[in-house]
Amino acid sequence: MRNLFVKNYVAYACLILISFCLVGVAFAVQINQYSLEEKQELLESTATRATDLTELLFLNYSLQMDQFYQLNLQQLAEANQMAILLTDAEGNVIMRADGNQSVDENVTSVSRAAVRQIRNEDSYAEMGSLGGAFLESSYVVGRGCWLSEEEPTAMIFVATSASAAVDLMQQVMRIFIGIVTLTLVVTLLISFFISGRMTRPLKTMAIATKRFAHGDFSVRVPENNNSDEIDELAISFNNMARALEQSDELSRDFVANVSHELKTPMTSIGGFVDGMLDGTIPPEKHQKYLEIISQEIKRLSRLVMRMLGAAKLQSGELTLNPAPFDLCELASRIILSFEQVINEKKIQVEIDFADRLVVNGDSDQIFQVIYNLVDNAVKFTEENGKLSLSIRKLGSRARFAISNTGNTIPSEALPHVFDRFYKVDRSRSRDKPGSGLGLYIAKTIVNLHGGDISVKSEDGVTEFAFTLPQVTKA
Repeated sequence: MRNLFVKNYVAYACLILISFCLVGVAFAVQINQYSLEEKQELLESTATRATDLTELLFLNYSLQMDQFYQLNLQQLAEANQMAILLTDAEGNVIMRADGNQSVDENVTSVSRAAVRQIRNEDSYAEMGSLGGAFLESSYVVGRGCWLSEEEPTAMIFVATSASAAVDLMQQVMRIFIGIVTLTLVVTLLISFFISGRMTRPLKTMAIATKRFAHGDFSVRVPENNNSDEIDELAISFNNMARALEQSDELSRDFVANVSHELKTPMTSIGGFVDGMLDGTIPPEKHQKYLEIISQEIKRLSRLVMRMLGAAKLQSGELTLNPAPFDLCELASRIILSFEQVINEKKIQVEIDFADRLVVNGDSDQIFQVIYNLVDNAVKFTEENGKLSLSIRKLGSRARFAISNTGNTIPSEALPHVFDRFYKVDRSRSRDKPGSGLGLYIAKTIVNLHGGDISVKSEDGVTEFAFTLPQVTKA
């Protein structure tokens, strides 16, 4: 863990150093650009004023005017810390005004390239010495004084030392480096503590993992609710711990699921056999019920063979075997299998089925859906209560609905009745057997068929309903 801390801290330090270096370079470029633009604007402004003075001199030349011109030109140069050269149309120096001691007193002319450019474009700009006219590298701007259209009467060149701009930038950079250094030290100290804080939960997890290796699944790591990656890792770690701790419980849940799947045909078979043994079912009806028992045994065999399919139902990988079948005939057969229980509780049954309504689906799975709904309805109907079933056409779908009298499901529980292992203990399932899987299985199967299932419960009547697509005629 110490190595991870060091690596993390070094990574932070390198990232901070690189960031500050990039910021420094960007800042230096911006300062340099700003300085150049400022100098350029000042040079342009000074050159324009010097050109106006020169044109005024040539238009109103006199000795007094010449003295006025020299005085103003020198003041302009000193005020802006610049050097100003006045040349004739050939580039020969006529007058100098030095505000920063950068003009070579011995120079008599400027570069021919500068003269040609002003003649052609009426402007000139460079960073250099203007052909040796200045003692050091300078920012130079040139303008022409045009009193006729043929050629300029005179030329003005304004320059400022490049070192002045460099000095300004160096001063700014020194201040910047001082601020950066102080900020860097503080940031590195903060990152030191942050690195330690970030690696602390990892160390806790490492200790917990060792306890896991010895079979202690009760250990948990603190969750700070910071919604960062470390906290997400802690949450995932605790979820993993809970999953391992609940592995035995999940195994028991799977067994309960399997038992629930097998209980449906076993209950039917047991009920009919008991009815024949105790005389409830008269001998003349034995043949009829033996045929039903035979069908249930065959269905039980299919359920056993498709136990893997039941597991896939829970994981969402169940493969259906759809085929057309009569939903009314299937529902009638299921109601008949509950005849004994219905008679024992003296339940009044109302059935409103269409003569024939063919739907497309897996009949074994839909059998299980209807059986679970009927089983729940019969289970929670009080003695002398009422049970109503209907199968009707609803557009291009078939709608099966079953309602029963009894305790009302609380409104806050309705959104959860189809959840796996959910049981409404207070209102409907007190002292009632069941694993809480029936409605979950029913909803999953109906949804896999492209149908919908719903529930409503009010005023002591609870209704479950689902829809299935009908077979479309060619």
